[in-house]
Amino acid sequence: MKKNKYNENINRIRHIKRAIVLIEKYVSNQTENSFYANNIVHDAVLFQFTVIGEAINHVDKAILDKYDYSWHKVRAFKNLITHEYFDIKLNAVWYIIEKNLPELKVVIDKMIQNE
Repeated sequence: MKKNKYNENINRIRHIKRAIVLIEKYVSNQTENSFYANNIVHDAVLFQFTVIGEAINHVDKAILDKYDYSWHKVRAFKNLITHEYFDIKLNAVWYIIEKNLPELKVVIDKMIQNE
């Protein structure tokens, strides 16, 4: 892999990590119900999920394939946010924050360490 492509992959992976950290920060003082009620917070969270999905689209498949994660779900969620935004269910977003984001963070941390 060329040096520039390597740097681009690493930068995208770091963008994902930063977006995860920001989501965690945005929801740190939120309950599920306060998250639903706070448009600013859930809009900020959705933007960061878009960043994650877009960054994943630019990481080489060869790198993603080294890590056991459902990358297609990340891409699908980004597409839902950007193209079907009127159909987003905030309870599903909260579920993803609670159940899926911690696992993604672990995988991204491994990628940063290994790549």
